[in-house]
Amino acid sequence: MNDKAELTASNLPAGFQWGAVRAGIKASGNLDLAMAIAHGAGAAVGAAMFTTNRVVAAPVTVGRRHLAATGGRVAAVLVNSGNANCATGEPGIEGCVATCVAAAESFGCIFDEVFPSSTGIIGVPLPAEKIVAAMPELKASLGSTEQHAESFVRAIMTTDTRVKMAHAVVSVDPAQDHGNAAVVRIWGAAKGAGMIHPQLAAPPHATMLVYLFTDVAARAEHLQTALAAAVEPSFNSISIDGDTSTNDTVLLLASGASGVRLSRELSPAFDAALAEVCRSLARQIVADGEGVSHAVTLDIRGAATAADAKRVAKAIAHSPLCKTAWSSADPNWGRLLAAAGYSGAAFDPARARIWIAGQPVFEYGVRAPSFDEAAAHTAMMQPEYTIAIDLGAGSGECLFLTCDLTAEYVRINADYST
Repeated sequence: MNDKAELTASNLPAGFQWGAVRAGIKASGNLDLAMAIAHGAGAAVGAAMFTTNRVVAAPVTVGRRHLAATGGRVAAVLVNSGNANCATGEPGIEGCVATCVAAAESFGCIFDEVFPSSTGIIGVPLPAEKIVAAMPELKASLGSTEQHAESFVRAIMTTDTRVKMAHAVVSVDPAQDHGNAAVVRIWGAAKGAGMIHPQLAAPPHATMLVYLFTDVAARAEHLQTALAAAVEPSFNSISIDGDTSTNDTVLLLASGASGVRLSRELSPAFDAALAEVCRSLARQIVADGEGVSHAVTLDIRGAATAADAKRVAKAIAHSPLCKTAWSSADPNWGRLLAAAGYSGAAFDPARARIWIAGQPVFEYGVRAPSFDEAAAHTAMMQPEYTIAIDLGAGSGECLFLTCDLTAEYVRINADYST
């Protein structure tokens, strides 16, 4: 798995083009309208997971409908930033559909093969006419180079301070592909810096949007299985502020342009590569969180069940007391223990142990005899570290990535809509 610095056109997945323009949606005048298209032999095959928030944006509603109507065929992805198109009523749905129709007319597909997404402020009417008017320029911006791919990412950013990309190349054993040596490529792009506590499920303000592209040939149901397995330990195991967005979307598209089929033999390697791309993007999202100065991995072990381990992780990750302590490198283990205690997980504090950045701080009901507050404070000054908790109640475990809460986060979000 490789990061943005090593991205070249040769390791982007074949069968896609990307582009972006300034449509006048963002007050800043920055790129705010992005598109990805499947080109060549027709539409790509897609799978998606969406926010479980009961309040959902118009593009989430429309995107679900389109995937259901086409059986997973996606010819184009249309993303605007600067406006979430959420809580905009029926005009929001109509505006979203109108932009899909305009894209379909420009690219020669049917309108429900266009997958829409939006990110930005909630409750403001979508300027659909600006998106429609920008369609010719957007079409002209498309290409298959790394510059085109990066422009796609930049256009979907809101409070992000850096682009978030990851890619992987899977070598195919000739024995698995009729004697032909080949590779399958995966490239992922994400945005998100605040309102990040994704709780994604398969279809029946700031936002996390993730787009994953691969040139493997696959059926929609196989992609859905792979995506669900990759999302749970990555995007469903991070939190910046505990707020679940109305627009969260993860979309996986397969062009089939490599000529390699996602077979039973290839699936383990493909699934592992997809999972690592997702983990990389999840780490990048937390590291770029609004006001973040420390990224913290919560390594919860010894829980009665994996579900209990995640309960403890989420309780700690969402505790303002824990998060503010991390911002000043304060090894306040009592806050960690208290959050674990009210999480709903079953454990006996007399059997629990806690380490902060490798420093023992709590053991079997009391402060660790070797607890060195100064050493723990120094260790917590690093931009990334791990808090490990062994609950002593079983074999359940969870890795969960979160961050501190700083005054800068408050400043950004106090002024977000004005």
